[in-house]
Amino acid sequence: MKYLDDLAADIEGWKRDGRYRTIKVWESGSGTWMYLNGRRILQMSSNNYLGLTDHPALKKAAIEAIEKYGVGSGSVRTITGTLDIHEQLELELAAFKGTEAALVFQSGFTTNQGALSAILGADDAVISDELNHASIIDGIRLTKAARKIYAHKDMNQLEVVLKNTQKHRKRIIVTDGVFSMDGDIAPLPDIVQLAEAYDAIVYVDDAHASGVLGKNGKGSTDHFGLHGRVHVQIGTLSKAIGAVGGYVAGAQLLKEHLIHSARPFLFSTSQPPAVAATCLAAIRVLRDSSDLVARLWHNADTFRSSLQRLGFDTGASETPIIPIIVGDPIRTTHFSDRLLEEGLFAQSILYPTVAMDKGRVRLIVTAQHTEEDLAFALDSLEKVGREFGLIYIS
Repeated sequence: MKYLDDLAADIEGWKRDGRYRTIKVWESGSGTWMYLNGRRILQMSSNNYLGLTDHPALKKAAIEAIEKYGVGSGSVRTITGTLDIHEQLELELAAFKGTEAALVFQSGFTTNQGALSAILGADDAVISDELNHASIIDGIRLTKAARKIYAHKDMNQLEVVLKNTQKHRKRIIVTDGVFSMDGDIAPLPDIVQLAEAYDAIVYVDDAHASGVLGKNGKGSTDHFGLHGRVHVQIGTLSKAIGAVGGYVAGAQLLKEHLIHSARPFLFSTSQPPAVAATCLAAIRVLRDSSDLVARLWHNADTFRSSLQRLGFDTGASETPIIPIIVGDPIRTTHFSDRLLEEGLFAQSILYPTVAMDKGRVRLIVTAQHTEEDLAFALDSLEKVGREFGLIYIS
């Protein structure tokens, strides 16, 4: 059929460009060491920042929730799909984030789609960092708002855009808290200062800051001490929290509005009770101890410094996301494949996710990695990095 021929042509093009990859099927749960085709592989591409996917308190909460509620919630939230476990999660999330309210969605991706499309109208303007996540881009596309892009973290350009959009009913500045491909942190204090000067709304997606930045992993708003000055905080329950889902934290009025207007919330079955219970247990683990977050940052800072001493280009990284910039997509893919042969999984990130000449493997250090794990990773990276001419230091 003609449409299949078109699909095949696309796939062949991706193969020629070095952008085609098969899905890896892992034979064990998410952890530092995982099994792939019977081999034990060191995992350094997981978003499981704090190792909570295997935490005893989370597993216990999930099992108990299944025994009490069953495996599904049976409906969307606005019919019979809001159980007391969902309400308790939102209450404790809001307290953890320091906001009036929180509303949980089925995924981080749909959170951005739902929130942006609900709060932006044709008379508004949305102002977005050029390196924001795909979910933000898609959420903006679902609106009729005027769309403005500013160069990555360029506050001078952001101010120009704010000056030129004052005719709009409201302006919303949207930024990632931590940028997922480079591992750098948004200049949130500067963004807030500009927003207050030009009467704009600040919207921060903390997908990679949740559980990572701030006291006990409360996120970028807490990290910079900006409570009460960031209007919309987006978080994920799918990365450091160890389960799946997303949430909006902010004013009670914002929550009530989204309940009535955010389409992914309105038309998707709510989280299974076991997932909600798992997320609630994770929030309590974070609330009660900062040890995991401290260990995460110790590992990340130590490992990044070691890579830089070897001579690797780690880009703008300042978080546990640490890219190694390779460049050409085909060369990047081969570099990732060679690391896997050595027993290290480091996912290649290619165009169009990043610029054509900025292909990289993205390493993510976790709190679970031991000194021995990171030493193994460094040895593998040094060996393969020399083969590929990425490092030259003797």
